[in-house]
Formats: sequence, structure tokens, C-alpha cells
Amino acid sequence: MGKLDALWQLSLLRWLREERQSRKLILFIVFVALLLDNMLLTVVVPIIPSYLYSLDQSKVLVLKNSTESQEASSGAFQTIVSLYDHTVKTVGSNATSRPTELVPARLPGTELPGNATCPESTSMLTNENVKVGMMFASKATVQLITNPFIGPLTNRVGYQLPIFAGFCIMFASTILFAFSSSYALLFVARSLQGVGSSCSSVAGMGMLASVYTDDEERGHAIGIALGGLALGVLVGPPFGSVMYEYVGKTAPFLILAFLALFDGALQLLVLQPTKVEPESQKGTSLLTLLKDPYILIAAGAICFGNMAIAMMEPTLPIWMMETMCAEKWQLGVAFLPASLSYLIGTYIIGKLAHRIGRWLCALVGMTLVGISVICVPFATSIYGLILPNFGVGFAIGMVDSSMMPIMGYLVDLRHVSVYGSVYAIADVAFCMGFAFGPSIGGSIAENIGFPWVMAIIGIMDILFAPLCIFLRNPPAQEEKVAILMDSNCSMKTRSYSTQDPLYQRDSLDQDAEGFD
Repeated sequence: MGKLDALWQLSLLRWLREERQSRKLILFIVFVALLLDNMLLTVVVPIIPSYLYSLDQSKVLVLKNSTESQEASSGAFQTIVSLYDHTVKTVGSNATSRPTELVPARLPGTELPGNATCPESTSMLTNENVKVGMMFASKATVQLITNPFIGPLTNRVGYQLPIFAGFCIMFASTILFAFSSSYALLFVARSLQGVGSSCSSVAGMGMLASVYTDDEERGHAIGIALGGLALGVLVGPPFGSVMYEYVGKTAPFLILAFLALFDGALQLLVLQPTKVEPESQKGTSLLTLLKDPYILIAAGAICFGNMAIAMMEPTLPIWMMETMCAEKWQLGVAFLPASLSYLIGTYIIGKLAHRIGRWLCALVGMTLVGISVICVPFATSIYGLILPNFGVGFAIGMVDSSMMPIMGYLVDLRHVSVYGSVYAIADVAFCMGFAFGPSIGGSIAENIGFPWVMAIIGIMDILFAPLCIFLRNPPAQEEKVAILMDSNCSMKTRSYSTQDPLYQRDSLDQDAEGFD
């Protein structure tokens, strides 16, 4: 058996070496990296609000008990609170007192096991909106700051080294999440994740765009990669809530750490991240890309579309605890319809958007996001959240799977075909949604309520949707028209317009004649 195992391992290593340049294997690595990143992103959604609330309540209970102990220090009895099993031990101070008595106690707003009730400390629960929102926003804020450096870096050193660095940082963040027991350490872990996520997302998307040069194939590949993102978003909240309910806070993060080790080992075997492989040509500067109005429209759709779910993440669980008396496991399961529909949306639209028009998919998606988000506060139970959350997830999937390929297409059409910087812009847009969404959403929810938060972001999405019409037929640069007309060119980039292909070719011919 030992020889068979050795032979199997040797065959596996030989296959990995032979398939090192396989586009499918690279796609799988990016898929796993995005899966890990977004599982860690969303697994904290049901854990952090409840965990921070319990920490604050424990501090209040300890302070209250300390005050009562000082007042009763001259009496015959004193009480000791056990935070482990939430019991109060009454201890006699003289030999004639009764034996030690255990009196069940409960934290404010909780019942004994088996009974569920709404939290009593609604003011403290409302204040959690800001703390949770700031923590959730810290990851996206750090990622937002890091992205402008990662994009140009990939042009100099290649995509392999940054994506491996992202794995290392993500692993450290996961371990820190597992063993942190204070708000400050959890905040640091969330911020550290932003650096790792920036490396993984920018380098991963740029790598896919560089190996899938055909626009239709690129759209399909990016749709599959976004499926990893969607699967992480799908599995994260229910996985986190169930594990937190029955196992504890540490367990889900340790499992994610093992997943990170698997991805890192695969990257070492396939990508060889020790090699520096810069791009063969100098890419367009980040500032020039930011001045392109078509890239800004695509980035805006990504930002405002994802801002909707970003605002829901910290505020929806607290709103459910306050109005629905939701239990811990329900806080994560509420996001399950959105996650599942996002997975469906990215897969379906990733395959069909090229045929029906990516601009149209984005326009419909933005409108549907706005309508679905506005309907969320009308739910009176967890079952009433199923339909609007399903609509939110599917619509965001339409936007992401349409706009990500468009970003690469716009670079091919209007700039130099080097993709690190443009996907840094795409990731910046994504991060802006998840940076401003939780922080602003938490503050608005504290002051005017959760329903108004959903109404504001819903109206913003609906108003932004018509701008996607400008992405229907973006103009190309003169030299890019010549490249697109060259049938011998290795970069066979195709238009995503809904017009007939023959008409597209005639249009390009007429444009080229006009330039002469």
C-alpha cells in the first residue's frame, strides 16, 4: 500500500506540473481564493452582532454584581455570578447558614435554554449598529486603500506573487478571528483581511483576464470565478450561525484556516509564486483609467449594487433581533435566499449576458436591486424575508457578472490590454460599497430606523440604473479598431452588444474608414 500511495502522489505531482499552464486549473485556484475570502467575509455576519452584544451585557452584569457585592459586603450573604453557565451562587458568611444555593440567572433580554425572547436592552442593541457597522466597514476601507497599490504592483511582478501573499495574510486574519475575545482584536482581524482580500481579488481577476482573451470566454470564466464568491456568500452566514450556536465562535474560523492552507498548497504547486513575471507591455496608468467615463459607470454599478447588501449585513440581524425576536441561527439563515440567488444569477448571467447585452443585464439588475431592497422592511417574520432577499441576491449577481467582464473589455477596447489596474478599480468600487454601506447604514439605522436605510439605498440604485445605457456601444480608440479588425491577432476580443455580429463588423469597417 505504501508503494501505491507514493505512486499516486508522484502521478498527482506530474499531472500538476503538466497542467500548470492550464486555464481551468488557474480558474479553480481563483475560485477557491474568492470562496475563502467571502466565506470569511460573511461568516462573521451572524456571529459578531450577537457576540459583541453578549460581551457588552457581560460587562454590564459584572459591573452591576460588583456594585451589589460592595453594598452587601456587611451583610450575611453575597452572590457570585458565573459567566460560564450564567448562574448566581449565593454563599453564606457564617457556619449556620444554609448550604450553597444555585439560582438560575439570565442575561438581560434572554431566557433559560429553550425559551426565546426579544432583547430587553433595546438602547444597547441600537448602539451595536454603529460598532458592528464600523467593524464590517474596516475590511473594505483597508482594502480600498490597498487596491491602488496592488494594481500597478501586478504589472511589475505578475499575478502569482500577490495572490499568494493574499493567502498568507488571509490565513493570519482567520487565526486572529478564531482566538480574539475583544472588540479591538476583532477589528484588527477584520482590517487585516482587507489587505489579503485586495491581493487575492485584484491578482485573481487580472490573471483570469490575461489567460481568457476572448470576450465571451472571459465572461464565462469570470462568471464561474464569481461563483466562488457567491458560494462563499451563500455558505458563510448559515455556516457561521449554526457553528456559533452549537459549537462556539472558534470552530468556524479554524475550518476556514484549513481551507486557506489547501489553497496555499495548490498555489505553491501550480503558480510557483516565487517567480517574478512582469507584464510584457506597460499598462495604462491608474489615473488615466479613472478618467474614462465608461469605466466609471461600470465601477459605479458595482459599487451601488453591492452597497445594498453591505447595508443589510450589519443592520438586518439587529433589526430581526429587535422586531422578530430572532434566534442566533436565524440571523445567518436570513441571508441564505440572497446568497443562493446570487450564485444562480452569476452562473446564468455569466453565460447569457454576452448574448443579450451586458449593459441591459446591469440596467435590469440595478432596478431589481432597488425594488427588492425597498420591500425588505415589510417582512414581519423570517419567512417574509425570503422573496425580497432572493431578489436582492439575484439582481446583484446580474450586475457583478455583467460589469466585471465589461471592465476587461473596456481596457481591450480603449486602453492597453493589461488588467491589474482596471480590476483594482473594480475592486475599489466593490470595497467602496462595503466600506460606506455598513458605516453609513449603521448610523442611519440608529437615527431614523432600518426601513429608511433600505428605502434610501433602493432609490439610489433605481436612479443609477439608466446610466448603464451608455455601456451599450462604448467607442473604441483608433488603434484598437485596427486590432479588432485584424483576424490574425491573438487577442480576439468580441463585442457584447445585442446587435448582429455581421452588423458589428460592418460598423467597425465604417468607423475605420472614417478615421482614414
